[in-house]
Amino acid sequence: MSRIFSGVQPSGNLHLGNYLGAIRNFVGLQDDYECIYCAVNMHAITVWQDPEALRNNTREVAAAYLAAGVDPKRSIIFAQSTVAAHAELAWIFNCVARLGWLNRMTQFKEKAGKNRENASVGLYAYPNLMAADIMVYKATHVPVGEDQKQHLELTRDIAQKFNNDYGTETFPLVEPLIFGAATRVMSLRDGSKKMSKSDPSDYSRITFTDDRDSIAKKLRKARTDADPLPETEEGLKDRPEAANLVGIYAALADLSKQEVLNEFAGAPFSTFKPALTDLAVEKFGPIGEEMKKLMADPAHVDAILKEGAERAAALAAPVLAEVKEVVGFIHP
Repeated sequence: MSRIFSGVQPSGNLHLGNYLGAIRNFVGLQDDYECIYCAVNMHAITVWQDPEALRNNTREVAAAYLAAGVDPKRSIIFAQSTVAAHAELAWIFNCVARLGWLNRMTQFKEKAGKNRENASVGLYAYPNLMAADIMVYKATHVPVGEDQKQHLELTRDIAQKFNNDYGTETFPLVEPLIFGAATRVMSLRDGSKKMSKSDPSDYSRITFTDDRDSIAKKLRKARTDADPLPETEEGLKDRPEAANLVGIYAALADLSKQEVLNEFAGAPFSTFKPALTDLAVEKFGPIGEEMKKLMADPAHVDAILKEGAERAAALAAPVLAEVKEVVGFIHP
């Protein structure tokens, strides 16, 4: 069976965009792949984190996986920092990757901004750790959004260069899995911006911990325009708020955007919004309720993370041992 690796950064306030863009897909992948999912808390500290908040947010990611339907018996759920092989392989990859490759990474440029001299080395070298996360399990596939495709290409480059440098076939060339509707969920207040935890308006996002009433209220207040819904996807062009809400409906209902428009073409938002609200409350409401139960029992979440770390470490150990042998490190 092919192996999936993916992770979500524990930055707090997980929202509908995280669910539709990533976590929901993790659930379905369990049927066809051996799945390894982690909270990438080592990536989180590329910018400073409050330690207590980081611990809580790491549990939140695990709880979100569980609430959404990831089965800890069928899949592995753990915190990245609890498997030391990630960091060890990342150092080796630091010595394989080229500066020119990292200089092309657009995400560093965006996150570091104009004052790059003050950015952490970790933020710059983050893609090498991401490559190690994947390759320490010899994962064959990674579900990614558009914003991570460049990093996955770097992972392939690092794996290929390692294999070429040492004349081995140690690492597979990982393949991306890119999913369809609503992989990019936008703000409910501004359809030109991604849904984000950092938006000052709480009404811009639906979070995992929102109850059914909150979900309904936020969708009722979601920004729209005055025109009815069009007949075709082409009609959504230059209508970012309308396109966003149609995309959310499509993803929640497992339909294409065109299939949604076939049903609601010509309808005003006074008709479409209540239908979207009912659907979101039905699909996402129970996840929020389960999430709250899990977050109220941190010992249970920690036990799942501990078991997952032990299983992950057992998979990573022989891969790291093989790499060390190839590189020429002596055995202790």
